[in-house]
Amino acid sequence: MTSSSDRGPTVDVSSPKTYEVRTYGCQMNVHDSERLSGLLEEAGYVPAPEGSDGDADVVVFNTCAVRENADNRLYGNLGRLAPRKASRPGMQIAVGGCLAQKDRDTIVRKAPWVDVVFGTHNIGKLPVLLERARVQEEAQVEIAESLEAFPSTLPTRRESAYAAWVSISVGCNNTCTFCIVPALRGKEKDRRTGDILAEIEALVGEGVSEITLLGQNVNAYGSDIGDREAFSKLLRACGKIEGLERVRFTSPHPRDFTDDVIAAMAETPNVMPQLHMPLQSGSDTVLKAMRRSYRQERFLGIIEKVRAAMPDAAISTDIIVGFPGETEEDFEQTMHVVREARFTNAFTFQYSKRPGTPAATMDGQIPKEVVQARYERLVALQEEISWEENKKQVGRTLELMVAEGEGRKDGSTHRLSGRAPDNRLVHFTKPDQEVRPGDVVTVEITYAAPHHLLAEGAVLDVRRTRAGDAWEKRNATQTTKSAGVLLGLPKIGVPEPLPAATGGCTAH
Repeated sequence: MTSSSDRGPTVDVSSPKTYEVRTYGCQMNVHDSERLSGLLEEAGYVPAPEGSDGDADVVVFNTCAVRENADNRLYGNLGRLAPRKASRPGMQIAVGGCLAQKDRDTIVRKAPWVDVVFGTHNIGKLPVLLERARVQEEAQVEIAESLEAFPSTLPTRRESAYAAWVSISVGCNNTCTFCIVPALRGKEKDRRTGDILAEIEALVGEGVSEITLLGQNVNAYGSDIGDREAFSKLLRACGKIEGLERVRFTSPHPRDFTDDVIAAMAETPNVMPQLHMPLQSGSDTVLKAMRRSYRQERFLGIIEKVRAAMPDAAISTDIIVGFPGETEEDFEQTMHVVREARFTNAFTFQYSKRPGTPAATMDGQIPKEVVQARYERLVALQEEISWEENKKQVGRTLELMVAEGEGRKDGSTHRLSGRAPDNRLVHFTKPDQEVRPGDVVTVEITYAAPHHLLAEGAVLDVRRTRAGDAWEKRNATQTTKSAGVLLGLPKIGVPEPLPAATGGCTAH
């Protein structure tokens, strides 16, 4: 682990500088942003007050390069900060993440008021680069070509006291023709199993009760050491950690999703009955053009096996509409898979050209109006299925982990919100006794909407947890509420995104 001295001088604590991190993209970016916040706080910075909206001493953009409008969005935000920076001596702006890895010197050329540009492989260098830019009074651009340290080995400022990301691998060995991520994140590199389990045990010791194993292609874990069952073994090992109540993972790839993983999920009580399995297309022709190493029959076979082992599992997916060459017949094959698989929810994307990917120069680019029409048909179908699947939950008694800030109307409806084991969002009647985020309540589902469930009756049971204790302790000691990691997640279809920001570069 890199020492604090390697990251540069600390900020004068007599007058601490404030910071704000703005995050765009996938779960990996969210995970990286927690580390960026931890690095800055270790260097002496403090979070800017909530709602500061760029009024901080250091503003960091952690970018995504997956969507077509990523560039415009970044430069628009940078442009809005330019006059504020000009009127505020000493303010610094840093840009990191996938777009920084891709564009490098272009960012400083287009936005010369940016102080630091850093890549996906060297986020640990942010404090020293800020200090160097301040001393030398010129922009610092440093893009490492290979990983310097796993994000999880760096300091962190986690946004949740009761749930945490744990990185098990970085990079991707796939060559999907629509995806630029392997060029930006590099080849897959696996973390040592012992280091992963040690981090999880440490997190549980701090009060965390739910962890999400994270990787660009999470179930390919073990490819470095030639153990095809390494991921299922890791899931089973997580089941032996006392105090760890919920284990999730994202995102797997159908190619590497083997029977031993299904068995481990079904047989390990704290591995949740939830699976995000990216489809991308239901057409074998399009899947071949995408360079996806499975076909419709293989995908539906996985779904069938998962449902046989875990009948109550909630399965979600990602789908791209309008990939180059997609015919109406191809699109109908996607609709067929959606009807057969009956996903709990689907994150749907209109195909977006990304310079540097093979698909960007393919023949058969689909007209925008055709893509839009297909997209709307797919969204309508999935909306119908999501509602039908949620209605099946009515009458069930579920244990919910109480969530923080997930119910926008909780205050006016006198409700709280929580997540079921399968990650469905449930709004429930606020009980008379105190309930804290991280605590567990038992409720009966009384109503279903396409994107959430309601438990309108009295709460059946409240279980106070160590995770709730951790949340309470954090709030008691937190004197200034942080703006923290601000998620700039795009609207990506039906339903509204879950906390695990599905899609983007981890959705392979």
